[in-house]
Amino acid sequence: MIPHIGKQPLPAGLTFIVVLAATLHQSFTQEVAATTAAPQSSTALATPAAPGNPERGNYNVTNSTGTVCLMARMGLQLNVTFLNNENKTVQELMNLHPNQTKHTGSCESDTATLILMEDGTNLTFSFALNTTSKKYHLNSLALSAIWPDMADSFHASNTSLDYLRGTLGRSYMCREEQILNVDEKFSLNTYQLQVQPFGVRADQFGEAEECELDEDDMLIPIIVGAALSGLVLIVLMAYLIGRKRSHAGYQTI
Repeated sequence: MIPHIGKQPLPAGLTFIVVLAATLHQSFTQEVAATTAAPQSSTALATPAAPGNPERGNYNVTNSTGTVCLMARMGLQLNVTFLNNENKTVQELMNLHPNQTKHTGSCESDTATLILMEDGTNLTFSFALNTTSKKYHLNSLALSAIWPDMADSFHASNTSLDYLRGTLGRSYMCREEQILNVDEKFSLNTYQLQVQPFGVRADQFGEAEECELDEDDMLIPIIVGAALSGLVLIVLMAYLIGRKRSHAGYQTI
């Protein structure tokens, strides 16, 4: 049944709008999913079974005076490729569990470190601050691990990273899953992340600077809504013009 406005049937263009809206939404969703997909292993390993999203942990570092100098709220998932006890290369995903994770760290004027430790796993974040530009970033990640199925202890690190960029006195936030590639054998997946390694005041996060993934996620419904509004306006204008012309075709007797 064709919908009506008053006594006049709507043009078939409204059906086109609904179909186009669904197509636009699916297209944008697929594009964002593609940009956040995990990188493929160079050894073409099968993707390991995901353990589910990790629980979000709270990790604060205090300085020598007992004042909080680094704050982090995040869920963390390790993506590690290693040799197992059968001398086979395997890829494994492992979540860090906040209730089992101990943390420590240190803060200096232009460097800050957060160390997370959980049964055979040691993960170290190092941040650097440019005192001239007042910008900070995560410049180093290091993982040391010895898990029951590992043939030997595992080590991976990278001291030339440029992740989690923020401004002094503000926090960096990324609600979406974010993949921090360290090397070919290790990457770190973050979830619901908010971190501030410098300029913490009163044990509170500063104003958040959001990542591009969050901004893209918010942009999708805006674009789809704008496209729908434009199409509705065009169809209604065409309908009104057509109705006016049909009335003009009748002559008064």
